[in-house]
Amino acid sequence: MRRRQFIGLIGGAAAAWPVAARAQQKSMPVIGYLDLSRRGPVGETLPAAFRQGLSETGYAEGQNFSVEYRSAEGDYNRLAALAADLVERKVDLIVAGSGSRSARAAKDATSTIPVLFTSSSDPVGEGLVPNLARPGGNVTGLSLMAAELTRKRFDLLSELVRRDTVIALLMNPTNPNYERIVAAVQESARIKGVRLLVETASDASEIDIAFAKFVQLHAGAIVVDSDAMFTTRTDQLVALASRHGLPAIYLWREQARTGGLMSYGPSNAAIYRQAGVYAGQILKGTKPADLPIQQPTKFEFVINLKTAKALDVTIAPSLLATADEVIE
Repeated sequence: MRRRQFIGLIGGAAAAWPVAARAQQKSMPVIGYLDLSRRGPVGETLPAAFRQGLSETGYAEGQNFSVEYRSAEGDYNRLAALAADLVERKVDLIVAGSGSRSARAAKDATSTIPVLFTSSSDPVGEGLVPNLARPGGNVTGLSLMAAELTRKRFDLLSELVRRDTVIALLMNPTNPNYERIVAAVQESARIKGVRLLVETASDASEIDIAFAKFVQLHAGAIVVDSDAMFTTRTDQLVALASRHGLPAIYLWREQARTGGLMSYGPSNAAIYRQAGVYAGQILKGTKPADLPIQQPTKFEFVINLKTAKALDVTIAPSLLATADEVIE
């Protein structure tokens, strides 16, 4: 069961990027793609949806633009050096994938090269831009509304388990929105009268430790935060949840398709398509300052019934009826 997803635009404007700032323009513009992930969504090529958005503005990779890829291989500490390398190579645009810290590394590396982030949790609160409608400066992109979405995933998961079940929230303690996200979920747990257990992990070994604590403290279900580090560790998270018989909910549809029980969040494809459109507009001369930050307006809820059966979890028909996709 599917519904078409869209990403909403908060106003719009376009203006020519100053000629002086684009002196020494290359015959073929170069996009610098800065990513945290080992595999991507980038891998060896741009995400298909990102290429689609670029094609809608008249750009095709290898024909009228090229790409310089830089992956931090899952290590946040490498992002600053990789961003500096892209600046040194004088790329025409830096696209920052995989969350807020890629965007921060790119913003800190340059005040002149346009920066386009694909998934900031709270761009104003993180200091990436001063305003959503008029971001100003050389930075724009898309926001994921992390606190709101994590709270929504908690609410959905709480419908699946008994009232006396301890629900765990898995967070990356280095996430710049850690306190805001935890506070939002704690408030929802208080209202519902549900016990909440907050555990943290910032790398693969700490994820293993966190799951050991879930078992020790009798957690019955897990909300996985939207931090990019967890996205890069989806296989590990799904395997651990399966091994310990723990229902878990994630951000991305792709995580449910990988074997996660449920996911709730915006369409990854829609986000990258719009990012591609923005990239094309910037390459054509539009100021990032005049491209408003976009936020999701519609979301997709996915349930993996195959995983539910393996975990011996019963999904109520009323919850199934609200899903955009049911994997059987």
